[in-house]
Amino acid sequence: MKRISGLLILLFSLTLSDLAAQGQIGNLPFTFGEELSFEVSYGWLNLAEAKMHISKRAQDQNDKPHHKIDVYGKTKGAATIFGKVNDNWGTYLDVETMLPSLSYRHIEEGKYRKHEFVHFDQPNKKAVMKLYDKENRNLKETKDFDLPGQVQDLVSGFYYLRSQDLRNLKEGEAIVIRGFFDKEIYNIKLIYEGTETLDTKLGKKETYIFSPQLPKNKLFRGEFPVKVWVTKDQNKIPVKIKANLFIGSLNLDITSAKGLKNP
Repeated sequence: MKRISGLLILLFSLTLSDLAAQGQIGNLPFTFGEELSFEVSYGWLNLAEAKMHISKRAQDQNDKPHHKIDVYGKTKGAATIFGKVNDNWGTYLDVETMLPSLSYRHIEEGKYRKHEFVHFDQPNKKAVMKLYDKENRNLKETKDFDLPGQVQDLVSGFYYLRSQDLRNLKEGEAIVIRGFFDKEIYNIKLIYEGTETLDTKLGKKETYIFSPQLPKNKLFRGEFPVKVWVTKDQNKIPVKIKANLFIGSLNLDITSAKGLKNP
């Protein structure tokens, strides 16, 4: 239970960022001030709530304008009995290149704390990780990394996906792309499964369906245990994620969408 929000962000970002090689950046489907909210459930039990928020105005990094994007996850209700979670993952996404310049994680899960910042030098294929103490005051560790090329972090990859043209995807098509997370380069294969109409809190939505191929692990059931539904419209927002666990399934459903660029 304590890893619930981190798992959800991984499901979002590892799944969706794999499409970053598809198409070209055009007219962005999101804008400053957008806020997406979700409810997380396991069977009948509501476990947590999650939120994805873009800053209301551009933020400067390296003298260039960026989207500051935050993803929040926290347990609620009876789920807090197993350990209170209040996490914040974020990125500074270059408005022009759609590549991250800085990513960060502030993890609060029970008594566990982690405060991590990763500074990306995309042109020179470098990254610097800085880890701070539990109070996020004193620097504990610094580590340099060589990158194989341009990379996305977990949060930025999702928004990069939304900037792509998904209309020409063919059912069964597999795409692989690299990202940087937790001191490692990852490569995950994503399968496009077609379209489906869903009933959501936002009304009926035509959606694209994607499934990532995940390595064998003790949490998920099957080779393609996760499905993600993304709206087939100008906004391209996620409205549902379902993860089949060894016992039951975890569902994440959208509850509200504010500040959409295309109402």
